[in-house]
Amino acid sequence: MAIQTRVGQGFDIHRFVDGSSDRVLVLGGVKFPGEKPLAGHSDADVIAHAAADALLGAAALGDIGMHFPDTDPQWAGADSLTLLAHVAQLVRNAGYEIGNVDCSIVCEKPKIAPHRETMQKLLSDAAGATITVKGRRAEGLGALGREEGIACWAVAVIERTQA
Repeated sequence: MAIQTRVGQGFDIHRFVDGSSDRVLVLGGVKFPGEKPLAGHSDADVIAHAAADALLGAAALGDIGMHFPDTDPQWAGADSLTLLAHVAQLVRNAGYEIGNVDCSIVCEKPKIAPHRETMQKLLSDAAGATITVKGRRAEGLGALGREEGIACWAVAVIERTQA
């Protein structure tokens, strides 16, 4: 049996909501009440979105916008962990097993380290595979450093066993 390994890259970025909002900041499935929320059609969880996009790319299944378009009202306010679980099932249905997904989130705040383990558990449970999260600061540089939004990059490894 030959093992086919594929790699996918994901990226997501959302700006912060301007003014007051009833939205809550969600990162890796963890809610941060009191923090400035991200704008988006779903819950705008950049970590879950980047992980999903990396998985879709690895399996050549398109991208997150193709599966969950922001023009479709059914995805308004959607829980991104649910979207990630759906993507993981699509990948499995395509004949792949998820090896792992590694995510790097870039934000000035909130601090990621105190919530990393919880994020990793929630994301991993949703995907049914190991997802790791690393927090990085932009050190005041650019839009992310000026706290205009949050971005996340992700890399996924998947494998298909062929006879």
